[in-house]
Amino acid sequence: MAKPDQNQILRQLPIVVGIVAGTLLMINRLVTPELTNSQARSDALGVIVSALLILTGLLWQRIQPKPPDAVTLIGPEGFELAPDLPEAVQTELAWASHLLLTNTVTKSIVVWHEGNVLLRRGILGANSEVKPGAIVQRVLQTQKPVYLVNLNLYPGKVEFDYLPENTQGVICQPIGQQGVMILGANAPRSYTQQDEAWIAGIADKLANTLNSVRTTR
Repeated sequence: MAKPDQNQILRQLPIVVGIVAGTLLMINRLVTPELTNSQARSDALGVIVSALLILTGLLWQRIQPKPPDAVTLIGPEGFELAPDLPEAVQTELAWASHLLLTNTVTKSIVVWHEGNVLLRRGILGANSEVKPGAIVQRVLQTQKPVYLVNLNLYPGKVEFDYLPENTQGVICQPIGQQGVMILGANAPRSYTQQDEAWIAGIADKLANTLNSVRTTR
């Protein structure tokens, strides 16, 4: 179900007031048999004020656009960690995923590294196995994240069958050369540039932890 826009009435209020005021001025002008100079000046001022209200409302629509509609992702909620991970890695993954789920629009997280799924958390997809498709492969090769702002518009969405089937937006963030963190959101165009920068920082921290654990083995 789409989340209602709490500010919709406020954004439309100036437009409604401007239209109502302009209509009342017109009716008053039509039913008045004789107009005085003072009334004509008042009507002109009223028309200007009504036009300004309507213009203000239209500007609000642009400055404060309606937020994207959110959906309830389909799937069970869960927290799965690979059982053979060192305790330090488990702690790091739990910390990172908790921050992302509670401080961004992320609803589903999958961490894949060196051919293995290290973590699944949030709303879980039906498929627990990750087979990197073209988009994930490009992220690994270029070492640059990919943000699919509206997953429904991309034919390549079929590769993300390990996310909830109605996921609206996806970020694929590289974790070093051998891993990727896939984040699913319940609304399109919902990640901000600040979110993207923060996600990149968390991925770098995970990459350092995974590399240090690998070198100590």
